[in-house]
Order: sequence, then structure tokens, then C-alpha cells
Amino acid sequence: MAHRSRLAGFIIDCQTGELDPAAAFWSEALGLQIEDADAGDVPGTYQMFGGTPGELHIEVQKVEHPSRVHLDIESDDVDAEAARLEALGAKKIQFIKRWWVMEAPTGHRFCVVKMHHPERGAVPNEWP
Repeated sequence: MAHRSRLAGFIIDCQTGELDPAAAFWSEALGLQIEDADAGDVPGTYQMFGGTPGELHIEVQKVEHPSRVHLDIESDDVDAEAARLEALGAKKIQFIKRWWVMEAPTGHRFCVVKMHHPERGAVPNEWP
């Protein structure tokens, strides 16, 4: 069955004890306002920016691993998209709540997440 996917956005992973200063820095650096200072399931772990270019989802996330930036690919079928990416050489690392953490053949980590607003932003790619 066909499914669709596209770049959802970028997540700025911050290995920090306090997310507010990290979010304030990235807000100023990117010229974006913090739209939701409590965007995650666990309070104090995610802050989402608004007014992003192309309606990309951009947020800062408090993490335990070293700081880095990762991207999210959104799909209307998370498992089908993860399988498609595996066929291209990616590896599934872990399923967390509703998304797959994956690793590209280049070693970069990324997530495959559920597409929430297919009518907004860039037109999704359609895959057989």
C-alpha cells in the first residue's frame, strides 16, 4: 500500500540541566519565537518554535546524550516509512512511544514520526 512522507523539521538536542537558557539562545540565534514552552509529554523537555520557514517543525529538546541536531521525517504510515528507509540502508534503533529512532548509513540519527497536518507545508512524497 502506498504511503507518503516528507521532511518534518529539525530537533536541537541539548544535553543540559535546564532547557530554558538553551531555548532562549536558539530563539535569538534563529530569530524565532518560542510558541510552546511545554510542547512535550514530559514537562521541561521540549520547547517548540513558531513562525518557522516553510512551516517546518523546529524545537529544542532536553536529552541525556551529547548535544546534536537531528531531523524528523513525517509519514502517514510510520512503519512503512521505516521499512522503506531500512531498504535504503538505515537501521532501526528504537521505537519510542509513537516514532522510530533510526540511523542512516552515515551514522546520523533521525526520527520517523506521524504526519499530523498533510494539508500544510510542502507536498509529501508518495511512495509505492
